[in-house]
Amino acid sequence: MRAPFVFVHPFNVYSLDTNCFSIVLNSDYRKRCFMAVNFRGRSLLTLLDLSGDDIRYLLDVSHLLKAERVAFQASRRFGGKTLAMLFEKRSTRTRCAFETAFGEEGGHPVFLSSSDIQLGAKESIEDTARVLGRMFDAIMFRGFSQQTVETLAAFSGVPVFNGLTDMFHPTQVLADLMTMEENFGHLAGLNLVFAGDGRNNMANSLMVGCAIMGANCTILAPDSLFPESELVDTASQIAYDSGSTITVTSSLEEAVPGADVIYTDVWVSMGEEDKAGERMKLLEPYRVNSDMMELADNPGVIFMHCLPAVKGNEVTVDVIEGKSSVVWDEAENRKHTIKALMVASLL
Repeated sequence: MRAPFVFVHPFNVYSLDTNCFSIVLNSDYRKRCFMAVNFRGRSLLTLLDLSGDDIRYLLDVSHLLKAERVAFQASRRFGGKTLAMLFEKRSTRTRCAFETAFGEEGGHPVFLSSSDIQLGAKESIEDTARVLGRMFDAIMFRGFSQQTVETLAAFSGVPVFNGLTDMFHPTQVLADLMTMEENFGHLAGLNLVFAGDGRNNMANSLMVGCAIMGANCTILAPDSLFPESELVDTASQIAYDSGSTITVTSSLEEAVPGADVIYTDVWVSMGEEDKAGERMKLLEPYRVNSDMMELADNPGVIFMHCLPAVKGNEVTVDVIEGKSSVVWDEAENRKHTIKALMVASLL
């Protein structure tokens, strides 16, 4: 029988026993057993599908699994299980995070690009989902259409994880929330500013994730790149219920002062390369540079980016390579949060 271990995190003490994941909070030493939230068999298509308790549970498991890795504690939780990884878009962090997280736990991940299988080509997405669901324990999809990942979930009969679509990037935001928690010790009441294309999947997902967890989220973008009003309204209602706010503005002076987190993403998303010139002109005033960081007037402000970054476009080199940048921790946390998601769903 494996002996329990204890790892001291900056704001929590984590212990792993043989019966369940458990966490002892420094603040009041209450023990929270992870079995209190049943995530088994669930998909993650968008953060809109999750409650605050769901995200809290996934983050707690993420911190625990990261502590386990730091302590060189190896497990084989996914032994005998298989994961289909479907990619329409290129990937570094998403592929590496899913593949290593699943593989080092004894599972067998299978990479399938759009040139390898018949996804939506000679075979319908529904039929591909049915076939994959008979052969795999779970499916990860990274591609263009949100409808594709939802169809896979509807017809496969196994958990499906959204590794990115044009609309949402939920696994990235789980890593972002984890990184924020590591730096501040909490999420509720933090002020996050996303500067850039307010219509992209990161802006959409950050609004939802922050709203659920009680963090204030401001989208700083030119008027023509504001997020869809329907999603803003939805996120605003969630934020109201959690005691936070959603703000959309084109004014740096309104958005940035008081920021705890300044976040950006590439100005041109995959599939929109033909709009590069137009985006550069629109978004140049929203480049994250030392002046914007200083405008926050917060010595503890951190810089975040989901990566890959085009240094000199959306962010200057001195910021992303500077002392306020946490992008490499953020990138690492993709692995821990993705592993936590699969542990919660598949075990």
